[in-house]
Amino acid sequence: MKKIEEYVRAIPDFPEKGIIFRDVTSVIGDKDGFKLAIDEYSKILDNMEFDVIAGLEARGFIFGAPLAYNYNKPFVPVRKKGKLPCETITEKYDLEYGSAEIEMHVDAIKPGQKVVIIDDLIATGGTIEASIKLIERLGGEVAGCVFLIELEGLNGRAKLDGYRVESVISYEGA
Repeated sequence: MKKIEEYVRAIPDFPEKGIIFRDVTSVIGDKDGFKLAIDEYSKILDNMEFDVIAGLEARGFIFGAPLAYNYNKPFVPVRKKGKLPCETITEKYDLEYGSAEIEMHVDAIKPGQKVVIIDDLIATGGTIEASIKLIERLGGEVAGCVFLIELEGLNGRAKLDGYRVESVISYEGA
């Protein structure tokens, strides 16, 4: 049986020279790789207490939705600004070159609900940090942040100090 690391494709010099892009499309594009990824996320979630799964656009949807289904929990999408049809709350965060905004429906999280945030990868941590702010503004409690991949060299975990952060696999570099 292959390890999840064997399904992750490394693409050198993308999006720019010196960067090694960790591509999860090679994981989800293989039935065994995708199943293994969901199973690995589940090993972490089995040790967490939560009411809701929130997934970040777009790959957090891919992993978060089947996990919500498996655990019989609601799934909440965290989307880029302007993509949700009902009343939303918005949080701005910094990117390497500029800023972006994400949002959630105002009724997505109920006060006191414990929320697990799912995404494919943690790099600098800005998007996850903004997601945490949205959840907490709605009265939710972040039970944890779970990723398939962590890029340790980008130090995203530091922005999430005080929160439970788990990853299936880690890479030392960026």
